[in-house]
Amino acid sequence: MPNDMAQNTSIYMRRESEARSYCRAMNAVFTQARGSELFDSDGNRYVDFLAGCSSLNYGHNDPDMKTALIKHISGDGIAHGLDFHTDAKGAFLSAYEDHILAPRDMDYKLMLTGPTGTNAVEAAIKLARKVTGRRNVIAFTNGFHGMTMGALALTGNASKRSGAGGGSLGDVTHMPFEGALGDSVDTLDMIDQMLSNPSSGIDAPAAFIFEPIQGEGGLNSASDAWMQGIEKIARKFGALLIIDDIQSGCGRSGTYFSFEKSGIKPDMITQAKSLSGFGLPFAALLIKRKHDIWKPAEHNGTFRGNTHAFVTAHVAIEKFWSDTAFEKDLAIKSVKLTAALQDVADLIDGATLKGRGLMQGIDVGSGELATDICSRAYKLGLLVETSGANDEVVKILAPLTTPSLTMDEGFDILAQATCDVTRKMKIAAE
Repeated sequence: MPNDMAQNTSIYMRRESEARSYCRAMNAVFTQARGSELFDSDGNRYVDFLAGCSSLNYGHNDPDMKTALIKHISGDGIAHGLDFHTDAKGAFLSAYEDHILAPRDMDYKLMLTGPTGTNAVEAAIKLARKVTGRRNVIAFTNGFHGMTMGALALTGNASKRSGAGGGSLGDVTHMPFEGALGDSVDTLDMIDQMLSNPSSGIDAPAAFIFEPIQGEGGLNSASDAWMQGIEKIARKFGALLIIDDIQSGCGRSGTYFSFEKSGIKPDMITQAKSLSGFGLPFAALLIKRKHDIWKPAEHNGTFRGNTHAFVTAHVAIEKFWSDTAFEKDLAIKSVKLTAALQDVADLIDGATLKGRGLMQGIDVGSGELATDICSRAYKLGLLVETSGANDEVVKILAPLTTPSLTMDEGFDILAQATCDVTRKMKIAAE
């Protein structure tokens, strides 16, 4: 790194909060990005298998979204609109209605919560409590729903919860996700029995909330049968069903919504991350029409409508979801991803695959090993992260638009990194 840039990096340590994380393991100064590639201040190129933690499902700087955004800005289009009617918002809502909701026979209102996923989750649990008159929300082991206090109460990760500094994280009951207690334990039956027992100590729930694929929790993927079972239990006990599709949505699972093939009908669905299509902050809560009982301004926010995000989201929907071509391509890429991951997993004793669609990874059995593999991959030119309760999963979140040759290149790097790390471990053990 040139001396002037090396000196400039000290500004991050001097002035940026200790909360920073990604930059500790991947400390390059990034300056440009295109598609599935990033470039640093020294001109080094990196294949991106992180995609802004699934906020860039359509890659960096999609040319059509970029053109539309530049046109909007250069034409003095509305930049900040509170919840005024704007042409950009109208175009987005129309595209979402025509290409996302109507083809799936989904009648939902969109609450534009902005700007991040945790805002959508907070709105969802607040509305569930308002609709039902109950307080308790049932969340699941290994779930991650956000870092604000309400969403954090739903989150299982101990290190994340400790950030609350002893603050109250109540009104939530944590139940075991599918497979959390081993294959021999039917968690659906356990949950049903606990709620059926008037002496279980569990208050009647306002809602159930879960991620169909647990992004931060280790890529645990709920089966269609389990999702259907949770919906059935929610209906039985008069609770609402909230699906957190923030990381697993917008095509990441292979379909626009990650629960589509299960046939369930959630009462609410949270969306964020790749909703804008361009990496711009944008979160929304889908609400079944009958549950939209908010009074005007009863829940709002200054940045509830990011107009620039409406512009790019409109393009993303029209470009990728107006027909079935993109979804068919995702199905092909999903098969290729599974095969490539299995080749890498075969290099590690006991490693197993996790997840589904374009949200897959390798459980290598150790957080130290997974971290070492990702660290070595970074040095070889690949951005990839870990997930799981102990960071034991190498998680692949490549942009959904990644070309085949770039995908191959990324997996060659991952395989090389895995070989380098495991070879080093064997030498150290001898």
